[in-house]
Amino acid sequence: MFTRYEGAAWEERFLPRLTSKQVKELPKESTLVILPVGAIEQHGPHLPVMTDTLIGEATVTLALEKLKPDARVWLLPPVSYGKSNEHLGLPGTISLSATTLQSVILDIAESLRLSGFHKLLLFNTHGGNTDLLNVVSREIRIRHDMLVFYLSPSSLGGAEDLMPADELEYGIHGGDYETSIVKAIKPGWVQDQWLVSETPSMTGQKFLTLEGKIRFAWRMADISDSGICGDATQATAAKGSIIQERVTDILAEVFRELSEFEFSDLRAKAKAGAER
Repeated sequence: MFTRYEGAAWEERFLPRLTSKQVKELPKESTLVILPVGAIEQHGPHLPVMTDTLIGEATVTLALEKLKPDARVWLLPPVSYGKSNEHLGLPGTISLSATTLQSVILDIAESLRLSGFHKLLLFNTHGGNTDLLNVVSREIRIRHDMLVFYLSPSSLGGAEDLMPADELEYGIHGGDYETSIVKAIKPGWVQDQWLVSETPSMTGQKFLTLEGKIRFAWRMADISDSGICGDATQATAAKGSIIQERVTDILAEVFRELSEFEFSDLRAKAKAGAER
């Protein structure tokens, strides 16, 4: 079960627990700073409105605990609010505008650069942030000459053998996947008596998808009465634990790879290949 501010990730890799002197003296080369970006928004009648931020914090915590001691990876406090205006009007949703969220992330990146850091990972656990983070990542690269990465841990898989294909495709909000993870990391925060199963029907749509190759703009009220998309009634803590272990195994490798990556490596490899 996840506990905030405890364990190796928070004691050994939480950047704000250091003093200004300690931050100044940190080696900045091959050092990755992780900024979790989540959301506070409705997740149906059964999940906490903090679901996305909670999953992000718990996932990055477990992944950091799997790193080798010599890995130069540091964690920042999460940006707990996201661009969630597709859920506005549903109780508990607190949304930032796209402009506000972009400005917050740009300001954080600039501050990190002025402290000497040049590698930043935007660790996203809310689908509504994805397109904006794509844009803001490039802006940071252009404005501050930083190496910027962004990822969503759910894109790394981990549930293909645990859930049916339809749930993996359409269970995008408060369904089996998210509910199973919250059951594993904070079981007391799931209201089992109000579990819901609701999935919009895409039958007859040859090309359109909710989140895929050809998408359409939607508000949650357009596609769901309950506020969720997926089957939360099938969720179990056991499935959530398996997903978390699989995803964080991958993330531990990802974090090290990102901390060591430089654009010069790409150019050198391309040049060496051309000379063969």
